[in-house]
Amino acid sequence: MPSAEPGAPAVRQADVEAWLTDLGLEPLERADRDSVTSWDLVLDGRRRLDLPITIILDPALGLIVWAHYAPPINDMFRKSYRRLLRWNDEFPFAKFSVADDERPVLAVEIPIDDSDEDALGLALARILGIADRLVEESKDWLWIGGRMPDQGDRTSANGALLRFEWSARLRGLAGWERIMARNERFQQQVVRALSCLTPHPSPLAPHGYPGPP
Repeated sequence: MPSAEPGAPAVRQADVEAWLTDLGLEPLERADRDSVTSWDLVLDGRRRLDLPITIILDPALGLIVWAHYAPPINDMFRKSYRRLLRWNDEFPFAKFSVADDERPVLAVEIPIDDSDEDALGLALARILGIADRLVEESKDWLWIGGRMPDQGDRTSANGALLRFEWSARLRGLAGWERIMARNERFQQQVVRALSCLTPHPSPLAPHGYPGPP
């Protein structure tokens, strides 16, 4: 549970690490910068395996779950930006952007008041689900010649996490409808704002946070 001590942050680093443990996840690395902390993981979807994900905690704002979706984009940008904007419209509970080094990023943001183990599990499950859904459309970004490597008999190491969102719906997770409505309103605002922008070769990642390694 988040801290209830007077004057203490609503969510502490220890809270996030406890949630990850309960979700059966072990970060590869932790980084601290001032009051901001990040944890690096590598998770598997059903088809998209070894997806690097960073969880960022800013106690004043909330949690950002940030997937390093693909290598740097090396085309003339317009086609790729149209693709990202279309995906932002199709998936209202997450957003795509481009980091300083031109890598596409897929992120889910959780306000501090909504941050708990369920919200973090849902965010991670949603990112893996979107990455699986878009693996065919992303092949030209992910692999040379757009050829997906043969995974043999390998299966996802995170099957329980992949089932988290569906089980949350079945359990009637507290606040589910409220979180959906808030995310949808936020995403509509983001899409409208991005649609007004001229494609630019270097949109910025969130300032002040530990960025992708």
